[in-house]
Amino acid sequence: MLQSAHTVIENEWITLKDGTRLAARIWMPEGAAVSPVPAVLEFLPYRKRGGTDPRDESTYPVFAAADIAGVRVDIRGSGESEGVIDGEYTPRELSDACEIIEWIAGQPWCSGNVGMMGISWGGFNCLQVAALRPSALKAVISIASTVDRYNDDIHYKNGCHLSAQLSWAATMLAFQSRSPDPGIVGERWREMWLERLENEPFLMEEWIGHQRRDAFWKHGSICEDFNGFPIPALVIAGWADGYRNTPVKAVEGLGGKAKALIGPWVHKYPHFAWPKPRADFHGEAIAWWNRWLRDEPNSLEDLPQMRAYILDGPLPALRREQDPGYWVAKQEWAKPESETFGVDACGALTAEGGTGVGEVYIRSPLDTGTAAGEWFTLKPDAEMAGDQRIDDAGSLVFETKPLEAERVYLGQPELKLEVRCEGEWANLVARIIDVHPDGTAMRVAYGVLNLAHREGNAEPRAMEKGERTTVTVVLDACGYRFAPGHRIRLSLSTAYWPLILPAPEDPGLTIDTASLLLTLPLLGAHKKITVPEPENPDPLPDYIDHLPGETRRSVERDLVGGTTRYRIYEDTGLSEHPANHLSTRVIRDELWSLKLGDPLSMSGSCSWACYLQRSGWSVRTETKSQLSCTASEWLVTASVTAYEEDRQIFHKTYEKRAERDFM
Repeated sequence: MLQSAHTVIENEWITLKDGTRLAARIWMPEGAAVSPVPAVLEFLPYRKRGGTDPRDESTYPVFAAADIAGVRVDIRGSGESEGVIDGEYTPRELSDACEIIEWIAGQPWCSGNVGMMGISWGGFNCLQVAALRPSALKAVISIASTVDRYNDDIHYKNGCHLSAQLSWAATMLAFQSRSPDPGIVGERWREMWLERLENEPFLMEEWIGHQRRDAFWKHGSICEDFNGFPIPALVIAGWADGYRNTPVKAVEGLGGKAKALIGPWVHKYPHFAWPKPRADFHGEAIAWWNRWLRDEPNSLEDLPQMRAYILDGPLPALRREQDPGYWVAKQEWAKPESETFGVDACGALTAEGGTGVGEVYIRSPLDTGTAAGEWFTLKPDAEMAGDQRIDDAGSLVFETKPLEAERVYLGQPELKLEVRCEGEWANLVARIIDVHPDGTAMRVAYGVLNLAHREGNAEPRAMEKGERTTVTVVLDACGYRFAPGHRIRLSLSTAYWPLILPAPEDPGLTIDTASLLLTLPLLGAHKKITVPEPENPDPLPDYIDHLPGETRRSVERDLVGGTTRYRIYEDTGLSEHPANHLSTRVIRDELWSLKLGDPLSMSGSCSWACYLQRSGWSVRTETKSQLSCTASEWLVTASVTAYEEDRQIFHKTYEKRAERDFM
């Protein structure tokens, strides 16, 4: 889309009722002072300068060309905003957002109608703020978010402890420890920085105290009251990202108030996401805002409830530039009809059902899962799941004969089976695999369950040792075509490391194969459609690279000592924004280690170094976050050290011990 004349207000300040000033950057359409326009808010802790600039600059000028103002605000205590952040999606954060919306609606250049959007954090809080019903907020666009903070975020999943929880806590500690930019806030930057360093929380100290789905996680989970959600929501996600369930859950819970779009993507905006094909996010968003912020009669309310990309047999690769497939639409979304598979007397997975092969004991090697990729994917490389034959070696596997006809599925699969466990609890992992004719194994969907959470996540309960117990695993949503000649494989394991962390004991499970029922959601009635791709194939602005970036991932197995180490090293390189000459660099080094046969040997360590500099000014922070365990406790430590030039000016440590709560 062409970009017409607009003004960028680089340093706007929004003063809240308690006197705290929040930093804003506003893209103002030409003529808005004379003919007020609707506005869209994005409210994040990721720095509008030296953070989200590239994606902001790819979108908000296009919005301005369509006479929609864009308002990008740093959350309290982040970027150049005053104060100190107090957590993730806290009542104060959401209250601040409501005040900002009121401020925007009251500006002479605003028509009084406001939208809110964002990806990840911004996708979360726009749904949460909408649930609070600020009068000026008329619609939201939520990308890669959740309606259930306990089960579909980066902390816990069906009672399993995600390693991403430490990774994310480490990320936020590193990000929040960065200095404000003196080019924006002036001489008070050091005072603001020291206040932030002294008082910022290490978020995992709070998260580790809430291992079950209690009031802490219910806060901000709009699934607690779908009926009370007041406004239209466009909910977008990608099959390659951890937030793939949200569009399905949103349309099921919100009904006609929600529209879903699911592509093949990682955790990125759809107009520059991988794997391709991409979607014209700008066109989608502008039409959405015109309908709900301008009351333009463009029939957006008649948009199909579900639009999804059906993956058609992609192959795992070191980098997936484009995934084969096609777009489908379902005008009305309802719980899909399904196809059920069981295990026959020969151990094959079959739609005809069967008697199974009796009881089978499975105790996977503790490092089963190294081909799982990351829970939170930003790149279409090793962060995505790899060839599943690596993990299938430690799993109990059932598969169909080569298919005679295609099978196409869309929705959340479900597995029901009877198990016996000699421990109080264990983890159960189920994966659905597309086995290509050459044997390549592509993960289609997976689900995890801590068996102590078999009856729900609010009140976990120990297993009855040795007693047969029926459990249900709801797998993540998928949209997938199995081609003729391919096979459907079900892989079961008791470990999925390091994506989920091991239970303190490793008792294994006995599975009654005759009881196993795998239900796959059929695509059903649909239309094949075209989802327009962006006009600009390279929408992100170019920055000046002073030092190239580097990313490495490795799995190292010590065959003598029995230790497996999973390591991620990433250096963004040193780059400079050409407009404001702020240079940034981030280095991350993350290591997960586990000794086979000893679940208590598990440890994770995340080290970050964050650099900010201008001519004559240079600061950096170094953070380290660690997680280990005993049979009864989680042990969490962290530290922050800050430097001005090369002189240390601050150091702080954190330490938390938390009882393991059936986890």
